[in-house]
Amino acid sequence: MIVLGIDPGLANTGYGVVAGEGARLKALDGGVIHTAASAPVERRLAAVAARLRELLDEHDCDAMALEQLYFGQNAHSAFAVGQARGVTMLAAGERGIPCFSYTPQQVKSAVCGSGRAGKDQVARMVQSLLGLASPPASDHASDALAVAVCHVNGTPFADAVGQALQAAGARA
Repeated sequence: MIVLGIDPGLANTGYGVVAGEGARLKALDGGVIHTAASAPVERRLAAVAARLRELLDEHDCDAMALEQLYFGQNAHSAFAVGQARGVTMLAAGERGIPCFSYTPQQVKSAVCGSGRAGKDQVARMVQSLLGLASPPASDHASDALAVAVCHVNGTPFADAVGQALQAAGARA
């Protein structure tokens, strides 16, 4: 399974591509899509979408995992992140790639064992889990890789639960 993890944002969209085979995880790619604050919003969103389309095609992704929108006290930022999240999902939807959302707490818990882990702890665990020589250079890339790891590691469990529920429904 190959998952494109996304930490959405208008100025900086983090991405991380993780392959999972059994219990083995491997980072295939990771980084940040930067857009210029001086550019019109529609051009910034188009740039994010274009790069994500390239990544989805380049890595032949099976799924996209996104960090859910965290609505703090800044509504303007929340709208910008929501717009970036929308074009991200559009890029996946155009290719028939399913999208999955995880809260920051779910991601931190899956990667670090605690939903209250700090950014530095997440980066170190991403480094360890993926066998990287050093932690990702950017918090955005680190978060995106963590979201992908969260999905890859949670998929076998979710599949097993789904099959159990289907079997139980068939017996009822």
